[in-house]
Amino acid sequence: MEFMTGTALLDAVVLSVVAREGTYGYKITQEIRTIMNISESTLYPVLRRLQKDNCLETYDEAYNGRNRRYYKITSNGMIRLDEYRRQWIQYRTKIDAVLFGIPAGTAQKEGDYE
Repeated sequence: MEFMTGTALLDAVVLSVVAREGTYGYKITQEIRTIMNISESTLYPVLRRLQKDNCLETYDEAYNGRNRRYYKITSNGMIRLDEYRRQWIQYRTKIDAVLFGIPAGTAQKEGDYE
C-alpha cells in the first residue's frame, strides 16, 4: 500500500533532492523513485511550477551532443524547503502520536517503531 502524495509533499521532496546538487530531470525522477512511485510525466509539471514560483532555476549543458537541462534551487526555494521541513516535523509528530502512541514532544530515534 502506498499513501497518497500531495502537491506540498512532492514539492518538498523535489526541492530537497535539487538542494543537494544541481541535477537534471531524469536523475531527480530516479532518486525520488527510491521513496515513492512517480513518473517523469508527473515530475516535469512540478519542476515547471517550482521554476515559475522562483524556487528553481535552470541552465543547459551539453551532454553527448545534446543539451541537458539542469535544475538548481534558488534562495526562495531554500526558504520554501525550510518551511516544508518545519511543517513536516510537526505533521510527522502528530501522525507518530496516533500510529505509534509516541507522545508529542518526545524525541524519536531509530528503532522507536520496532
